[in-house]
Amino acid sequence: MRTDTGQVFKLEDYRANDYLIPETNLTFRLSPEATIVTATLTIERREGVATSAPLVLDGDGLTLHRIEIDGRKAAPEDFLATPDQLTIARPPAADRFQLILETELAPARNEALMGLYRSSNVYCTQCEAEGFRRITYFLDRPDILSVYTVRVEAPRDEAPLLLSNGNPVEAGDLADGWHYARWHDPFPKPSYLFALVAGNLGLVGDSFVTMSGRKVELGIYVEPGKEALAGYAMDALKRSMQWDEEAFGREYDLDVFNIVAVSDFNMGAMENKGLNIFNDKYVLADQETATDADFANIEAIIAHEYFHNWTGNRITCRDWFQLCLKEGLTVFRDHEFSADQRSRAVKRIAEVRTLRSHQFPEDQGPLAHPVRPRRYREINNFYTATVYEKGSEVVRMIRTILGAKTFRAGMDLYFERHDGEAATIEDFIKVFEDASGHDLSQFALWYHQAGTPNLTVSSTHNPALQEFTLEIEQSVPPTPSESRKRLMHIPLAFGLMGADGKAVEYTSVDGASVEDGVIHIRKRRHMVRFSGVAERPAVSLNRGFSAPVTLSVEQKADDQFFLAANDSDAFARWQAFNTLVTDAMIGAFRQVLGGQQPAFAARLTGLAGRIAGDETLEPAYRALALALPSEADIARDIGRNIDPDAIFAGREALTIAMAKANQQAFSDLYIGLASNAAFSPDAASAGRRALRNILLDFLSLLPGGAELAADHFHSATNMTDRAAALTVLAHRHHGSPEAIDALAAFETRYRNDALVMDKWFQIQASVPGPRTVETVRALTGHPAFSMANPNRVRSLIGTFSSANQTGFHRADGAGYLFFSQAVAEVEQRNPQVAARLATALRSWRSLEPLRQAKAREALLSIANGGNLSADLRDIVERTLA
Repeated sequence: MRTDTGQVFKLEDYRANDYLIPETNLTFRLSPEATIVTATLTIERREGVATSAPLVLDGDGLTLHRIEIDGRKAAPEDFLATPDQLTIARPPAADRFQLILETELAPARNEALMGLYRSSNVYCTQCEAEGFRRITYFLDRPDILSVYTVRVEAPRDEAPLLLSNGNPVEAGDLADGWHYARWHDPFPKPSYLFALVAGNLGLVGDSFVTMSGRKVELGIYVEPGKEALAGYAMDALKRSMQWDEEAFGREYDLDVFNIVAVSDFNMGAMENKGLNIFNDKYVLADQETATDADFANIEAIIAHEYFHNWTGNRITCRDWFQLCLKEGLTVFRDHEFSADQRSRAVKRIAEVRTLRSHQFPEDQGPLAHPVRPRRYREINNFYTATVYEKGSEVVRMIRTILGAKTFRAGMDLYFERHDGEAATIEDFIKVFEDASGHDLSQFALWYHQAGTPNLTVSSTHNPALQEFTLEIEQSVPPTPSESRKRLMHIPLAFGLMGADGKAVEYTSVDGASVEDGVIHIRKRRHMVRFSGVAERPAVSLNRGFSAPVTLSVEQKADDQFFLAANDSDAFARWQAFNTLVTDAMIGAFRQVLGGQQPAFAARLTGLAGRIAGDETLEPAYRALALALPSEADIARDIGRNIDPDAIFAGREALTIAMAKANQQAFSDLYIGLASNAAFSPDAASAGRRALRNILLDFLSLLPGGAELAADHFHSATNMTDRAAALTVLAHRHHGSPEAIDALAAFETRYRNDALVMDKWFQIQASVPGPRTVETVRALTGHPAFSMANPNRVRSLIGTFSSANQTGFHRADGAGYLFFSQAVAEVEQRNPQVAARLATALRSWRSLEPLRQAKAREALLSIANGGNLSADLRDIVERTLA
C-alpha cells in the first residue's frame, strides 16, 4: 500500500515523456507467494530528446531481481531502484534499446486488489488506473502505447486456464506438470489495459459474426458450476456487439472476446482489450438469484465495457485528466443502448434520478470538480459521478445542439481521426466543430467548470398582443477553488401546451436562439417572446432533461398538475409530478419541525392514483412515478440545516396519505398485476413486477399490510418479488413476527450464495431508525460477511452510510462512530474501497448543527488515524476543507 506522498498532479504540468515503449514482452511464472515477472521492454527515445535524459520508470512496492540493458547485466552504478521507482541515469546513446527487468510479486497477499492478485484461487489483474506499476517497472501512464506479447506459465492442475489480452498464439506443456500459453495483442494500448487471468474456471462459449463477415469466438468464464448463470450476460454481449455496429458503425477487431467473472473486485468491471474482467455480480443471474435491476445492470455494464473497445481502447485518453473522454462518452453510449433495448422514457428518468442523487450532491459539496478535473492528488478518487454521469450528459448536449445526424458525423470523424491515439477533450470537441461548422468554445465550459447551473424562469402572457414571454436567468454557484463562474451554453428543450393538452402554435419568436424546440441560453439573462399565442399556455421546461441544470420556475400549482397529467414529453410529465411530490414533502418536513401533523392536498394524492391506473402509460413508468423521492433527494433540495428524522417523518406521512386515499384502486391494481406466466427478464415483464411491488409498499402501510407482504414473500417465484417483499417487511414492519420469519427464511435459503446474501445485508442495513447501527455492527460478524471483500463491504457498510438517512445520521453520532471505525479497518486492506466509503460524509455541512459536529468528529478521527493512504487522506482532507 502506498502512503500519501502529498504530490498534487496538475493538468497544466502535462508534458510528453522523453521515452516511449513501442513493444512489451512479458513472461509470468505464477506462484501464490513468489510470482516471477520478466519484462522485456523496447525503449525508444523521442525525437529531439537529449541522450543524457534519464529514464525513470514507475513502480509500486516492487522487488527487483534482475536488470539487463541491451543484453548486458546492469552494474549497480547504472541504475537506482527503490520499490516505487527505477531510474537509469545514463541510458544507452542509441535511440532504441532493450531493457529486461525481473520482479517478484506475492499475489496471495495483495489485499488491495490492484496489480496482480489472487482471488478464490484465481490469478487476476486490475491495472486501471495505476496498477501495472505493481507488476513491473514501467512508464505507467495512458499516453504510452505499446504492443504486448504475453507468456503465462503455471501448474496445469492449479491453473488449467491461462488468459491475457489479444489473440491466442500458442500453448503447450512444460516440465513438472506446468504448462504455458502465449497471447499477442496487435493493437497498441496503455498499460492500464493490460490483463491476465489464470485458474480453474468454467466456460460459456458462443460466437458472433461481424458486419464484415468475421467470426469472433466469445467466452465468459465463471466459477465452475455457475455456467448456467452466465447466459443472460452472453446474450447482452451479442446484442451489444450488434448494436455498436448499427448505431456507431463500430466492428470488433480481434479473433476472440473474453469476459471473466471474479468475486473480489474493486470496481464493477474493467474493459481490458479483449479480456474484460468483471465483478461477478454483473455477470451471474437467473430468476432465483437476481432481481430485474440486476438483469438491467448486467445488460448495461456488459455493454459499457464492450463499447470501451473503441471509446477507451482503440482511442484512449492522453492523461488521467481526460478520463471523461472514455468514461463519460461510453456511459452515453451504454445509456443509448439500454434505451433502445428497453424503454427510452423509463431509462431517461432512471438516468436523471441517478444523476441527481449522486452527481448533484457532488457538485454542491467539498468534492466538487469539473468533468475534466484540473488537478488531483489520487486519481482513483476521480472515478466519480461527475466524470461518468455528468460526462455522459455533456455528450448528450452535444447531440442536442448539433442534431443526431451531425452528431453521428462528428463521431465518425473522431474514430477516423484519432484511432490508435491517446486523445484529449480538445480533440473531441474539435471533431464536432469540424463536422458541423459550429463554434463550441463556450459549450466546452461544461468540461472545464464545476457546479450545477441554475435557471430562474418566469413568464408573462399578454392576451391583447397575443404574446407569451419567458424570462430566463442563468447562474452557476461557487465551488471549491472556483468562486467566479463563466456563463454557459445551455440547451433548454421546451414546449408550450394549451388547455387541450396539445402543443400551442406560435407565429414567430423574438429573443434568444430557438431551434427545433430548444432555447439556446448563452447569456446571463434571456427574454424569449412568442407571438401569435392567444391563450396563456403551460410551459414545459428541460424536456428530456436536455441539460443537467436545476430550475427555479415561477409556475402556478395548477400548471404543474396540468403538466403532470397531460405533458406530451414523458420525462417532463414525470418531472412535473415529482416536483409536486417534492414540494409536498418539503412542506411536510417543515410542519414536522414545527410540531404539526403534515397535511396533503387531496388532488395530489388523487393524482398518484390516476397515474397508477393510467393504462396509456407503461407499468415501469408508473412505478417510477410512484417511487417517491428519497430522503436524500429531499435533503438535497432543502439544502441546509437538515434533520433526517423530520424528513423521514414527512415522507412517511405522504406515503401513508397516498395509500389511504387510493386503497381500493391500489389493491385492485395490485391483484390485477399478479401473473402465473413464466419468468422473463424483458422490460415489459420487469415493469409489471416493478409496479406491483411499489403498490405492495403502499398497501403494506394499511391494516393487514404485514400479512399481505408476508404472503407476497412466501409465494414469490423470483428474486425480484422475494427481495421486494422482504424489504417491505424489514422496513415497514421491523421486528414483527412476519419480518423476523422472512429474514430467517431468506438467510437459510441463500446462506451459501454470497451475491444473494449481499441483498440480505443491504435490506437490513437500510432499515430506517436509530437501532440499525447496532444491527449493522452485529452483521459484520456474520459468517457470510468479510471486510476483505469489496462487495460485502459495499452491501453492508456502504448501504448503511449512503442509503440510510435516519440510521447513519443518528442524532447521538453513533452511526458516524461506527462508520469511522469501519473505514479505518477497511483501509488497512483496501484503500480504494475505504476512500469511496468515506464520500458518504461529503454533505456533512448541510446537517443541523449537532449532527454537523458529530460528523466532523468522525472525519477528524479518520484523518488523525495515522499513515493514511493517498486515496483516503485525499477524500477526508477535501471533505473537511
